[in-house]
Amino acid sequence: MIKLPITFESRMQRLLGENFQNFQQALQQTPPVSIRVNRNKFQHNIALPQVPWTTSGYYLTERPAFTLDPLLHAGTYYVQEASSMFLEHALQQTIDLNQPLQVLDLCGAPGGKSTHLASLISPDSLLVSNEVIKSRATILAENIAKWGSVNVLVTNNDPRDFSRLTDFFDVMVVDAPCSGEGMFRKDPQAIGEWSEENVQLCARRQQRILSDVWGALKPGGVLIYSTCTWNEAENEENMAWLAKQENAQPVTINYEDCWGIKRSALHGVEGYRFYPHAVQGEGFFLAVMRKSGEAEETNYSSGKKKKYKLQEAGKKEKALVQNWLQNPDDFAWVQHNETIFTVPENLFEAADEVYQKLYVVYGGTQVAEVAGKKVKPLQPLALSQHLNQEAFQTQELTLEQAIRYLRKEDICLGTHGTDWVLLHYRNRPLGWAKQIGNRINNYYPKEWRIRMDLPAELPGNSVLQ
Repeated sequence: MIKLPITFESRMQRLLGENFQNFQQALQQTPPVSIRVNRNKFQHNIALPQVPWTTSGYYLTERPAFTLDPLLHAGTYYVQEASSMFLEHALQQTIDLNQPLQVLDLCGAPGGKSTHLASLISPDSLLVSNEVIKSRATILAENIAKWGSVNVLVTNNDPRDFSRLTDFFDVMVVDAPCSGEGMFRKDPQAIGEWSEENVQLCARRQQRILSDVWGALKPGGVLIYSTCTWNEAENEENMAWLAKQENAQPVTINYEDCWGIKRSALHGVEGYRFYPHAVQGEGFFLAVMRKSGEAEETNYSSGKKKKYKLQEAGKKEKALVQNWLQNPDDFAWVQHNETIFTVPENLFEAADEVYQKLYVVYGGTQVAEVAGKKVKPLQPLALSQHLNQEAFQTQELTLEQAIRYLRKEDICLGTHGTDWVLLHYRNRPLGWAKQIGNRINNYYPKEWRIRMDLPAELPGNSVLQ
């Protein structure tokens, strides 16, 4: 039985009225489990109930041992809370996703909204996915690499650093750190950490964050603001504050009444609330604001000779690896120290500006590591949506072999040679191994490896059949 703080309870009674008892009962129930599928890696029909406000989200009947599903590690799907997938519907209602966009996910870790954004934007758009905490930025970079998009840069910066990129982004997503009221059912520890003082602290911090990054949004650009909390101070009041402070214009979102989302309003600003008794998902709030004014067109090809931070890979090095990607001429091939990576050619100048102004921890697709005349394929290449698999010898693994590989243990393939081998599970790349005679060297990144103790019997089915 979840025991709620008294002041929180009385506020929710005021907000929900006669629905408060249903809300209380919902908090005692098991949270729903949902995933979002990477349609660039899995195109088959999925016989699961669909999350109504997204084209790629599905509900599961129970929570499996996701860690023991190799398809999760292959970036075929992402485990994400259903309510937060409403981002897709909000974007589709407010901006043309087919045009080239520069998009910021300011509070990106662990990667749910960033991988979702990467699937929604066009191939000629750039996504900057940021996380202020270094350890969480590393996790974010891992999940971006697994998703396999090439047009994403992962940065590790404080919100105030984005003032260096004036009028740069068309879309800004701020899933702000909050008091976490919407997570009470999923994380009972959040109840013990909650207080009215923390609510006010979070509200002030959110205002600072919005003030710090507002200058990086283009005039006419869209801010999508969200929290996983219900109090007005962190939600509607902050959006009303932004409207007054920056003359931001509220944007109305239309949706189906049967979805159960509750519309709220304060000083002319609309918000969208997700309650666990009304939707199949956790607590969530979202609002959309548009920056006043009209953006000037960005012209990167001014004719002036620029000094770039990103250095082009040498011809010899590029020749060794360029056939490892499909349509290699579509990419700019960049070398930093021993690492060769790619970004889309048409995004090179925008990406270089980000590299010059921010601290980028991961960008594009890391392809190879150069050692003298030899090159070693890197893990993100194996999971890239643009990998040319025909350039490599491939080997299909059983579930047991795949789990052993993902634990970075020795595996035996019964093969012989000296080649790099692209290992598959259910025809989807997992990573690299190197044959040394009849022995196999496991090149799965040690920091990504499965660490959990294995059950006596491995689950036979993947989430995606």
